[in-house]
Amino acid sequence: MEKRDYYEVLGASKDADAAALKKAYRKMAMQYHPDRNPGDPEAEAKFKEINEAYEVLGDEQKRAAYDQYGHAAFEGGMGAGGMGGMGGMGAGGFSDIFEDLFGDFMGGRRSGGSNGQRRGSDLRYNMEISLEEAYHGKETEIKIPTSVECDECDGSGAAEGSSPTNCGTCQGHGKVRAQQGFFTIERTCPTCHGQGRVIEKPCKKCRGEGRVHKEKTLAINIPAGVDDGNRIRLSGEGEMGLRGGPPGDLYIFLTVSDHRIFQRDGQNLHCRVPIPMTTAALGGEVEVPTLDGARAKVSITAGTQSGRKFRLRGKGMPIMNSSENGDMYIHTIIETPVNLTKRQKELLKEFEAESKDGHNPESEGFFSRVKDFLADLKE
Repeated sequence: MEKRDYYEVLGASKDADAAALKKAYRKMAMQYHPDRNPGDPEAEAKFKEINEAYEVLGDEQKRAAYDQYGHAAFEGGMGAGGMGGMGGMGAGGFSDIFEDLFGDFMGGRRSGGSNGQRRGSDLRYNMEISLEEAYHGKETEIKIPTSVECDECDGSGAAEGSSPTNCGTCQGHGKVRAQQGFFTIERTCPTCHGQGRVIEKPCKKCRGEGRVHKEKTLAINIPAGVDDGNRIRLSGEGEMGLRGGPPGDLYIFLTVSDHRIFQRDGQNLHCRVPIPMTTAALGGEVEVPTLDGARAKVSITAGTQSGRKFRLRGKGMPIMNSSENGDMYIHTIIETPVNLTKRQKELLKEFEAESKDGHNPESEGFFSRVKDFLADLKE
């Protein structure tokens, strides 16, 4: 099946900047997140497609390669990683795509290195945290299935008493050359597959790979103020490379779950608070919760209408790499009383009888506009 254009997947234009791409990604990811669509295979497939698209377009080098070559830039095992709970992110990792395209011409570092050792794959781990955990930060441990150095052969891949030897085909270079007319073609050695060395007696435990599969426990520190879509990079915690090759990195992608009281907008928080009709009319104070577990008093001015915002400075989310916090906004909802007693109804009728023009500015303004509108229709 032919892949869709990555910009189309995210619903973004090709000239969108990084901030616009991130906004489009977050919107689509929230819509099709598996937690919001349990048991929906179509939503899960779209979620994977969205993350694959942003993994490319969210990286400047990958995006440049994609804009020039399209999907062909990532064929042959260099595609973006899937969105499972854990998955490899390409044979060369995040940093190697641009170099694989242009390294030979620009002198860039090749993923194999001069000794033929290939870097292990980068890994991805998806973690969901609560809004409270994003506010306070979190220290936790995660378990990841990965590849680590074989302790039987110390990563060499060779059985005890033996060692890898130089490949006789490429003489240890990992590449062979062939002359075709005026051109010299260089390709990966078919005998050692670019390693430059061969193993005659492979280690029985790792079968010559120099690495074994193992579950690893890692301590993770999530800083206060992280947002949905942020990622944490743990250098060297990805898969071990073949036969002593350096390990890749581990990327932890964060998803912040919705909160039952607060709504987040960047570093600011929003909270809808019901206000009694009498308090809205006469003025007063209400107590509202804050995300740090405390309470704050908000002064309600007399005549407050539904939808009015009150700002609590510094009561929002922590701003990363800063000692400051965002703000918290209280959105008032004027509550109409129900289940009135007979006396309460009498009092409200007395109030209605005493009401004059100017007591209800919102409704008076609305019906004045309606009157003008109807008059215009008759003309």
